[in-house]
Amino acid sequence: MAMSDADIQIKPLCQSADLVEGGRAVPFDVVYAGQTCRAFAIRFEGQPHAYLNRCTHVAMEMDFQPDQFFDASGRWLLCATHGAEYAPDSGECAGGPCRGGLVKVVLSERDGVVHWHTAYNLKPFEFLD
Repeated sequence: MAMSDADIQIKPLCQSADLVEGGRAVPFDVVYAGQTCRAFAIRFEGQPHAYLNRCTHVAMEMDFQPDQFFDASGRWLLCATHGAEYAPDSGECAGGPCRGGLVKVVLSERDGVVHWHTAYNLKPFEFLD
């Protein structure tokens, strides 16, 4: 059964100013395909982008320093473990040992706030009371 637009939730993530061009990422937790995992948002060429923090080479988190994903040039997202490189605007593999692109999380930005959008296989992480 397909997910309708009514099923999609738009969740506030951070202030627009928190995403600095080529700077530190804003991390957040999601449930993807039933598993809790980390995601991260970055700004590249003025636009916000977000992906699951999961390298396609080996399913492990990519940042070796907390919330730092850009390489030294600021042109690529880098998996610190094995050197896989991804395009910041699409998540596509750009070099190194990747197997496909990163899983993209849809973002929108309005009125100084960045929001992330749920999908049929991407839900908010819910804390249990």
